[in-house]
Amino acid sequence: MSGRSRLPPRQPDNFRGYRDGPTPLQPVMQRGLRPLPPHPAALEEELEIQRRDMERILAENRYILDENVMLERELTATKDKIIRFSQSISKLHADNEAEAREYIDRELKLETELHSSEPLRAEVGSLRNELQKLTALQNELSTQVQSLTKDLNKLHSENKKLSAMKAEVDEMHRELDVARRELEHEKKENKELMEQNKAMQNDFFSMVRELETLRTEQMAAERKARGIGVGPYGMLSGSLDVGYPGSLYSDPYNSGAWGPNGRRGPPRH
Repeated sequence: MSGRSRLPPRQPDNFRGYRDGPTPLQPVMQRGLRPLPPHPAALEEELEIQRRDMERILAENRYILDENVMLERELTATKDKIIRFSQSISKLHADNEAEAREYIDRELKLETELHSSEPLRAEVGSLRNELQKLTALQNELSTQVQSLTKDLNKLHSENKKLSAMKAEVDEMHRELDVARRELEHEKKENKELMEQNKAMQNDFFSMVRELETLRTEQMAAERKARGIGVGPYGMLSGSLDVGYPGSLYSDPYNSGAWGPNGRRGPPRH
């Protein structure tokens, strides 16, 4: 095939071959009626030209033979390619037919599966609706969880406050226990003081009675010494209290030995 693009060599303008027959020799000059023989140099030149033409023709013939051989080889290779292409085309046709049959079988199978998947489509639609409901429920639950989380955080903060309040209450309980113990201790001390005061009051009343007895005895002794008469204040001297208006033992408020508290003893603090 590569030889088709080749062109034969260009022939010169002074090409002289033997296709139309040899060119007759022209006489150099004519003298009279008889032609003169050609010059030897012209003959040699003509022979050289003919020799070169023959060599060129032989070269062209060899070139043409080479081209023919190359073309025959290319033709044989092309025929082989055509045969291989024909075989490949036959194989491709067979493969295409097999693939087409396979595609048809697949299509039929898919159609069968598609018809059998109609209930599955309905189930998928139902599942989608259920999924949407579950998604809405999930969103609602997420909102509730967020609200509960806020409430839980609030409860945590309140628990912290309650813990602080509980600590304060515990501290108050401890202080109250301490105050109770102190109060019990004070009550015990006050009871002891009351008993002491009561004993002192009894002792004091005993002393007062003894003093009254001594005063009565003294007054009786004085009356015996002076005789019975009128006292310095115009009253009978037989009275125990009236004869001594400025007595240390008189109680103008009738409050007893402990003042307005009477016999209950000293006031409790």
